[in-house]
Amino acid sequence: MRRKDDTLRDTLLNLSRQIADEEGIEAVNIRSIAKKAGVATGTVYNYFASKDEILLALTEEYWKQTLYDMKDAIAADSFCEQLREIFTFLKRRIEQSAGKLMNSLGNVETVGQARMLSMQSALEAALVWRMEQDIGVRKDIWGEAFTKEQFARFIMMNMMVLLKEEVPDIDFFLTVVKRILY
Repeated sequence: MRRKDDTLRDTLLNLSRQIADEEGIEAVNIRSIAKKAGVATGTVYNYFASKDEILLALTEEYWKQTLYDMKDAIAADSFCEQLREIFTFLKRRIEQSAGKLMNSLGNVETVGQARMLSMQSALEAALVWRMEQDIGVRKDIWGEAFTKEQFARFIMMNMMVLLKEEVPDIDFFLTVVKRILY
């Protein structure tokens, strides 16, 4: 059996992204990718079992890049203002292509959610780090029953709900967070 070529896999993903950007997500399929790559459809199947798997890989890659880009995009000093910037940043990304990709994952939603756990963990870790950098955050609130990690998970889960519900702002949520932290 031949060894898979990671370069070809990356090329197939890049071509898939190009098709999705130019023609729409519905145009992404094994045949169109194979044709654009100049390979047989069987070659694409060696790397991806289905269109859903390709879309899942694109979504995962998109969120990794989003988390990487977010590091430089958030500049506020206070943790709460950083949360506002994070919310706005993620909202913009979801309105662009992330939302379309995520909504296209109907057949692999459970698998997609499992893979996205690593992205959520990375975001939670970033929230903990950002909280620790804000000297205004009270130190006496943390304990065994109320940890920074638990609070970061609470924040992340609520922000995801607010993003999914497409709320226009998060002022009320930020007020709650401020009353807890400061």
